[in-house]
Amino acid sequence: MKIFKGKRFYLIALLLFVTAIVMFVSFPGNHKTFCKTSSMNDSNYNRLIGEKSPYLLQHANNPVNWYPWGEEAFETAKKENKPVFLSIGYSTCHWCHVMEEESFEDTLVARLMNDAFVSIKVDREERPDIDNIYMAVCQAITGSGGWPLTIVMTPDKKPFFAATYIPKNSRFGILGMTELVPRLKDAWLKQRGEIEGSANEITNYLKNQTDIYSGGSLSEITLHNAYNQLRERYDEVNGGFGSQPKFPTPHNILFLLRYWNRTGEPKALEMAEITLQKMRNGGMYDHIGFGFHRYSTDSKWFAPHFEKMLYDQALLTIAYTEAYQATGNKFYKQTAEEILEYVLRDMTSPEGGFYSAEDADSEGEEGKFYLWTEEEIRSILDENEANLFIKVFNIVKAGNFNAEGGSQNPNILHIKKPFKEIAGKTSISENELRQIIEASKVKLFNHREKRIRPHKDDKILTDWNGLMIAALSKAARVFNEEKYEAAAKRSADFIMKTLRKNDGTLLHRYRENEAAINAHVDDYSFLIWGLIELYETTFDVDYLKTAIELNDIQLKNFWDSNGGFYFTASDGEKLLIRQKEYYDGAVPSGNSVAMLNLMRLGRITANSDFETKADLTAKWYSKAIESSPQGFTMLLCALDFAAGPSYEVVISGNSKAEDTKSMLMAVNNVFIPNMVLILRPTETESPEIVKIAEFTENQTSIGGKSTAYICKNYSCDAPTTDLKRMLKLLREKKC
Repeated sequence: MKIFKGKRFYLIALLLFVTAIVMFVSFPGNHKTFCKTSSMNDSNYNRLIGEKSPYLLQHANNPVNWYPWGEEAFETAKKENKPVFLSIGYSTCHWCHVMEEESFEDTLVARLMNDAFVSIKVDREERPDIDNIYMAVCQAITGSGGWPLTIVMTPDKKPFFAATYIPKNSRFGILGMTELVPRLKDAWLKQRGEIEGSANEITNYLKNQTDIYSGGSLSEITLHNAYNQLRERYDEVNGGFGSQPKFPTPHNILFLLRYWNRTGEPKALEMAEITLQKMRNGGMYDHIGFGFHRYSTDSKWFAPHFEKMLYDQALLTIAYTEAYQATGNKFYKQTAEEILEYVLRDMTSPEGGFYSAEDADSEGEEGKFYLWTEEEIRSILDENEANLFIKVFNIVKAGNFNAEGGSQNPNILHIKKPFKEIAGKTSISENELRQIIEASKVKLFNHREKRIRPHKDDKILTDWNGLMIAALSKAARVFNEEKYEAAAKRSADFIMKTLRKNDGTLLHRYRENEAAINAHVDDYSFLIWGLIELYETTFDVDYLKTAIELNDIQLKNFWDSNGGFYFTASDGEKLLIRQKEYYDGAVPSGNSVAMLNLMRLGRITANSDFETKADLTAKWYSKAIESSPQGFTMLLCALDFAAGPSYEVVISGNSKAEDTKSMLMAVNNVFIPNMVLILRPTETESPEIVKIAEFTENQTSIGGKSTAYICKNYSCDAPTTDLKRMLKLLREKKC
């Protein structure tokens, strides 16, 4: 048995168990296409039947005697002298469903598990606080991680074994559940002292990790280092960073656009643009129904894992919208609009909130909903349409993708050549080709709607809705599109009404008329981000007030006086450790977004304490950032704001007057990422914004005309009523 020693973790396993099975990525999938409800015969179900999570409900009729996370499970483990088997996943995780099908639905495996363990199921999207802790354990012990996440721990929540997917039966020298479970039981009974000693060491190691990051101040040099690291990893042929699998990581794009804006470095803009173009033209994009799949399994953005996550749609919308602002290229505008068309059509609840995800599988086959055969294309489109569509999207008779479920000759739609080049080899113009392709897409979409859809995870999460509110708000003002503004307002109003408690604090999850689970730092950070963006779009001061209130609550309940925010509130459930998440992964960390929020709110309210706390956040993580700045690109967007030049822009004028609207539109058409925008309406004597931004009290319009007050790096220019003069001041790069 390998034991934890020194500063490194080793698997606590049986003598014959060499290593845990490591699966770096989680694959999309859907095993159940429905969620069981409490109206069913409860005698056929385990304790998960009373839960709201679609993922937990998918496991409610397993023969495994699952418990939800809670004291009942741990008290039972203590009483029965059993270790706890913790399984963490989510409803659109393919290998989670494979493990369920192989093992958790199998009566033999279930009997072994029920005999050896008290078993707990957790939805990582409902309880990211639990997932973060035990994923850190898995990564430390095995060197990697992924879902399903498998942890075996003591009744007091201390882990001693970690793995990801485990097969039912042993293969390729790796123990399966039928052998592993009895051996773990035997070790627990015979080597209890050794196991508990290792579990204590692992726990102590995790607790000590919270003290290793604090360092000095960051500077503009850090931004240059991050750019150089990204450039070293940049794929010159296919865009993106690294080889495979490739995740979209939109905050890398946001950072590169800011770096280009700061330095004028053309390569930074090229890296951002090529990556955005290759992703959009590849198979990772749903060319028929729009929206992005979660990631690409290859380096060319060709073969995706087909689930669609709300957070990807939100963050990619922001990236494409900012790329349009920076370049004026309508390709990026169209892409952002298509993503939002998908979200508003397929991912929006009647109440106005946004659903979490769509699965990859339908009819037991991954990607089946999205794949096409040449024969099928020709049966739907007329001959000319089909011939052109097949050329544009590289469809071949033999198929270009080996479908997991065995469909014959399936194709992933993807674009290799520009429309202009394809049109040049035909007798039609590029514009005519585009019109034919768009009409063909509509026909194929209508046909596809008759297929069995993938399962939708219809829970509404505060943090991911915050990201979508930010995306819709930014798109609304950049594209001057009222329907995006309306959708952002509906979601924000729904969250405030349904997921905010009487004491002002937030809840994390809503489903089937139940709001539950105390919010985490991401819920606050992402929603505050969304509300700031929504204020700058609507200039409804209530949204800004709410953002400030939530920011105050976040500081009160999550702030560490040494710097940075804990993931859980100070009065939250006491878990194994209280973590601070800092790394920007598929989703930016709550600390990174909170730092940017503090900078923006500090400038809007002239509260220097906010900026001081933003600085402390950066200092706390500075050692880790300096060693690998490319892993903190969202936090570096905040650092870019802090390093300046940054702007406070106040437009003073009648909010309904055309000259005021023209000034606001002009500001929104320019890529100025490090800016806060305030409207001081002159049609009322005491506008609400003055109570928040007191410095605007005397910033009135000149001669009854809309007037721009522009401050840069704590220094203010003379007010101007001239639109060209305003834009000139905003475009000046020197500090």
